[in-house]
Amino acid sequence: MKDKAFKLGIIVGRFQTFHTGHKYMVDKACAVCDRVGILVGSSQESGTLKNPFSFEMRREMLKKVFGDRVRIEPLPDIGVGNNSRWGDYVLQNVQRYFGKAPDLLVSGKEERRVDWFDSAEGVSVAELYVPKTIDMSATRMRQFFIDDNREEWQRYTPPQLWDDYEAMRAAVLAAKDNLFTESI
Repeated sequence: MKDKAFKLGIIVGRFQTFHTGHKYMVDKACAVCDRVGILVGSSQESGTLKNPFSFEMRREMLKKVFGDRVRIEPLPDIGVGNNSRWGDYVLQNVQRYFGKAPDLLVSGKEERRVDWFDSAEGVSVAELYVPKTIDMSATRMRQFFIDDNREEWQRYTPPQLWDDYEAMRAAVLAAKDNLFTESI
């Protein structure tokens, strides 16, 4: 098997809820990286409008879609926003989980993220920005649950998750009035 362009690519996201736009981004990472690590942000939060699903539920969603093509780890928030302090924290966690720094950061965000790592000496991380090809957000996906619009939800959801609709909907409905969040 020929080595891919990058040894370790990482993706950081909340995946509240996982949709086909996320899948497209992870598939792109898998195409160019020997290993792909997914750090599930706000992993300490669940039961809120913004973060209805537990880390465990999100990990299971990702496993159903990708199997062992990716490694999924928690990344609790530390309340600092998108800056070099956050980048240092991400790198520490990647080092802890994977034993090395990543050589690729894969992002679906329009703004640069690789500047997270500007303060890290001796670390060179490339960035792959995967343009948004599907006009969808996790906020809209959660609204499909609230409106019980399974058909629209399925249009933007990998088929591996379709059997989980009722459990996911129940989590969103239970959390929809809880506006508290610790995540940024």
